Amino acid sequence: MRVAEITTRIVRVIEVPRSQLADFLKLPESQQVGVYFLMGDLSDAGLPRAYVGQSGNVGNRLVQHNQNKDFWNRALVVISLTNSLTQTHAMFLEWFAIAEATKAGRYSLENGNTGSQPYTPAPLQADCYEIHETAATLLATLGQPVFEPLTQTATMSNGKPQPAELFYCKGPDANGVGEYTSEGFVVLKGSTARVGNVASIQGSSQERFREQLVTDGVLQLQGTQYVFTRDYLFTSPSMAAIAVLGRSANGWMEWKTDKGQTLDGAKRQAVNATS
Repeated sequence: MRVAEITTRIVRVIEVPRSQLADFLKLPESQQVGVYFLMGDLSDAGLPRAYVGQSGNVGNRLVQHNQNKDFWNRALVVISLTNSLTQTHAMFLEWFAIAEATKAGRYSLENGNTGSQPYTPAPLQADCYEIHETAATLLATLGQPVFEPLTQTATMSNGKPQPAELFYCKGPDANGVGEYTSEGFVVLKGSTARVGNVASIQGSSQERFREQLVTDGVLQLQGTQYVFTRDYLFTSPSMAAIAVLGRSANGWMEWKTDKGQTLDGAKRQAVNATS
């Protein structure tokens, strides 16, 4: 187990490997009100799976999930050092965390619909926003950036904001726009993708991969096209191109700048030239 906290804050995050759940249950923190995140293997769409929950007794709830949820391998538990979280705090924090994690799009959430915002008095909401901010920092410190945005809308050059470098992937009924980042390739919300798959990938893992994007709500049918409902991180430019084009694709060659330069030329060859 690992513990993360900021000395000036009352929030603590405890990372509990599933294999050490029994050890966590011996801690007094396991009996507290808290919010928890179950982290698991990759979904068919290539994103790590996660589940957000809350409980008046997080230890008991994790025991239940240990019996009826198979996907997870570790839990991150958010509790108060002063044991001051109430059920009202926890319900709002759960709702807000699901909404923010969905917006970020880094994880495939097992929760489904976020539901409606629970009634929370304004002073408690203010507490919750501060707790959430601290928890988000601690989760990222523990290697789970659940709420961090996928893209940088602007970069700084000589103290002045500059537009992000965009790449485009076009085909029949497809017009993808994306950014190459340190974590992979992000296709931006509003990009369009081909609905049908070419014969060569039908019945393959690539077809199942695209079907999972539809199941997860990343791709939504609008007229004769799929539309990306949110920014989405792919592990590679090629997986992003496959999602857009509905066929096998080398993303390093398919994604191009507005001037027609390939992603390979703009990024990989530039590195080779520098070295």
